[in-house]
Amino acid sequence: MPASELCFLSATELAELIRRRRVSAVEAMQAHIAQIERVNPQVNAIVTFHPERSLARAREADARQARGEPLHLLHGLPTAHKDLLPTRGVRTTWGSPIYRDFLPDQDALIVERQATAGAISVGKTNTPEFGAGAQTFNAVFGATRNPYDPARTCGGSSGGAAVALACGMVPIADGSDFGGSLRNPAAFCNVVGLRGSAGRVPKYPNKLGWNSLSVQGAMARTVEDVALMMQAISGPDARVPISLTEPGSLFARPLAREFAGTRVAWAPALGGLAPVDARVVAAIDAQRPTFESLGCATFEAIADFGDAREVFHVQRAQIFAATHAEHYARHRDLLKDTIVWNVEQGLKLTARQIADAELKRTALFERVYEFFERYEFLILPTAQVLPFPVEEPWVGEIDGRPMADYLEWMTSCWIITVTGHPAVSVPCGFSPEGLPIGVQIVGRYRDDFGVLQLAYAFQQATQFWKRSPPLAA
Repeated sequence: MPASELCFLSATELAELIRRRRVSAVEAMQAHIAQIERVNPQVNAIVTFHPERSLARAREADARQARGEPLHLLHGLPTAHKDLLPTRGVRTTWGSPIYRDFLPDQDALIVERQATAGAISVGKTNTPEFGAGAQTFNAVFGATRNPYDPARTCGGSSGGAAVALACGMVPIADGSDFGGSLRNPAAFCNVVGLRGSAGRVPKYPNKLGWNSLSVQGAMARTVEDVALMMQAISGPDARVPISLTEPGSLFARPLAREFAGTRVAWAPALGGLAPVDARVVAAIDAQRPTFESLGCATFEAIADFGDAREVFHVQRAQIFAATHAEHYARHRDLLKDTIVWNVEQGLKLTARQIADAELKRTALFERVYEFFERYEFLILPTAQVLPFPVEEPWVGEIDGRPMADYLEWMTSCWIITVTGHPAVSVPCGFSPEGLPIGVQIVGRYRDDFGVLQLAYAFQQATQFWKRSPPLAA
């Protein structure tokens, strides 16, 4: 098989070829290294790259297989780690000049689990500074560009991961999601990103062990590849107080499912909660017959997300103050303006504001939980806009309506963040300009596998994921 074809096989297919010795781990790694060297200079997705280290580990993987040792789930698959995740002995910058040359002495748990499962890292993927914002640029490495139009952004904050996947640089990648950072770049780059339930993929090390707003998770080009990776990275860890008890094998079940009579709430325009570009609404509405052809009964409806904005802004600010107050005190001049703003908002919070946000978040969860007793899924736009010019730090207005801050244009994602419901972004088509659009499938509380099942059925019916960016071909 030509090396170029290896780069666009699904992770599931490539893993099977390696397992059957049709392709060696070294051959797979060489193909992906060549793709990185050819395409990455045009998009800046992988910002720390160690090909010799990766090849050495691929040779070790082949040697273990030759000796007849047991093969693990991700044996021989190239992967890449978001530059927010500590990686032992590999530069990890958090996209910040403060950590420009930092070398961690430990792996994040999600990094460790991928390695234990047999995956081989090629390096680190770009992210905005400390993951703040859905536009991937920073003062250390610059901007990551959208492979479908390099003049536009790839989204964020897991933007480097999404671009690396879309361009065939890796078949699987990790990321994290606070206000949409696994979902937004997936939508902008025609790949799949799952925001699982808090604790599904335990976060360690973690300064805020009880924080349920920020999660880590999987990205890939297909739903089945996300499920494959989730088998490896999910499952409990006693050091993480909110980790869920179900094992990763939860995601090994068949994705195929019958959807006859499944009640689906349909809200591609967000029910008026926030503006959505008409081209995004049109692309999602065009797929309503597809969902109905799967057996779903669709109803125009959306949950009552009242108070979600207050809850998200207060709790995000509180978290930023807790995690970045020292950076703010010692290196304020090195932080980008939106991080400074978020920290300052957090430092100004009163006890009453924090208490009110907790009360309102509980009431919000109860309303949304009741909504999902009537509907099994909720269909929303992943992003409210198309990929925008890479020079713009964030969206200032949508259809003439000014955005109040750098978070408002991501409302479609963070209203789900604060409720804790699982959500996946899956490719949903392209705009008239040829830009990717994603649809967000939200499921019942902790039904992470259920959202993957509907996403898989939709993917199989549409096959949008197969349209790769021309520059990667």
